[in-house]
Amino acid sequence: MAAIFRPSANFWAALTLLGLAAVFAGGIGWFWFWPRTDYARHVRWTVGQPASFSHEHHVAGLGIDCRFCHTSVDVSSSAGLPPTYTCMTCHSQIWTNAALLAPVRQSLADDKPIVWNRINDLPDYVYFNHSIHIAKGVGCSSCHGEVDKMPLSYKAKSLTMQFCLDCHRDPGPNLRPKDQIYNTEWQRTAFTPSPEALMAEYHVGGRKLTDCSICHR
Repeated sequence: MAAIFRPSANFWAALTLLGLAAVFAGGIGWFWFWPRTDYARHVRWTVGQPASFSHEHHVAGLGIDCRFCHTSVDVSSSAGLPPTYTCMTCHSQIWTNAALLAPVRQSLADDKPIVWNRINDLPDYVYFNHSIHIAKGVGCSSCHGEVDKMPLSYKAKSLTMQFCLDCHRDPGPNLRPKDQIYNTEWQRTAFTPSPEALMAEYHVGGRKLTDCSICHR
């Protein structure tokens, strides 16, 4: 009986099966890996805003404290965004006709707040309280990065569940003296209280930090 397939058919059949397996494995790997990349999570992506604002200029250049604009960060779950009147505290006197500030002046004239675009947006099922983190010695830069070096603001950390759990399981390295909470250039030195000492001072630690109810309520 004459052969139906050529001798090379086995080779091509095996190659096809290997190719399909590789595509399948690659697809599974892609769907697992891609969502976990910083690119997919928009880390270091700048976000367009109604009015251009440089943290680098205001924080590093002018030395303005975080709380001047984010007034509720140490007393509320939300850090708060500055009302137009806060901006105009300075800009009614300086850069009064700058084109970049036209949306701010229009906001004041219309008595309507500027609608800023959110950069760090947690899911609705996550509970996060800024004030408790401030009270327990977590500095702004632990989550928001070096904002004093950002001409345009961007998301500096992934802020995923794993990111939060890593800190909740070992909070010590992210704690600092209370007078350094808002210091974006703070670095731990030999003269800084140890992570263990700060954990004891702030009463931080224990299994409760990783209970589901801490972040999901």
